[in-house]
Amino acid sequence: MEDTRIFAESVDVEEPLLITSFPGIGLVGTIASGHFIVELNLDPVGVLESSMLPPIATLNEGIIQPPIRIYQCQEKNFILIHSDVPIHPGIAYILSNAIIDWAVEIKARRVVSIAGLTTFEDRKRVFGAATTKETLEEIRNHVEVFRTGTISGIAGSLLNECFARKIPAYALLGETSGFNPDPRAAAEVINTLNRIYSWEISVEKLIKEAEIIEAQMQKLAEQTQMHEVKEEYHPMYG
Repeated sequence: MEDTRIFAESVDVEEPLLITSFPGIGLVGTIASGHFIVELNLDPVGVLESSMLPPIATLNEGIIQPPIRIYQCQEKNFILIHSDVPIHPGIAYILSNAIIDWAVEIKARRVVSIAGLTTFEDRKRVFGAATTKETLEEIRNHVEVFRTGTISGIAGSLLNECFARKIPAYALLGETSGFNPDPRAAAEVINTLNRIYSWEISVEKLIKEAEIIEAQMQKLAEQTQMHEVKEEYHPMYG
């Protein structure tokens, strides 16, 4: 649609990797892309605007930030699309189409979709899937191949669009329980990208954040258990 467009400054990277992330299971993609922005000190170079997005402007230190922003990292030759808002399935195709139109325009060499994957094991593996056998071979040694299943939402829509247009693309899916924000799963996705592209992006802050969240969840569980014990305790005397 004409009212769904990307407005961006000229891209100063040649044939970049285009990394996309949107809120989803465990907020894996959103946490990972947010970490890129902070850790690499990235400034926004563009936005994706659409009348179908919720009328929300987020704030950072008093500065307005549109909900879907575009960043570039010249040092590591990638473009990042980061969203603060979840995407309704009804508009996923339209947004995906606009993103891939732009990917073609900037001559992106690969499209990477970062998301989460819920499992019962939650071993913090990173699963991978790709649009072609050749692209899958590029990441096979660094991921657990996601052999059967579905990738829903805009992450799946982006991969479908890339498949249709014969644009090499793959997904990195961080394994999570899916119930809470999962910085540890996001850290594993970043470590996977570190191995694929020989980057050295630190995930120390994410691990510390994960430890804080886990300690808070443990404390909450203990408090809940103590409360349940008190309710069940019925003394015979006194």
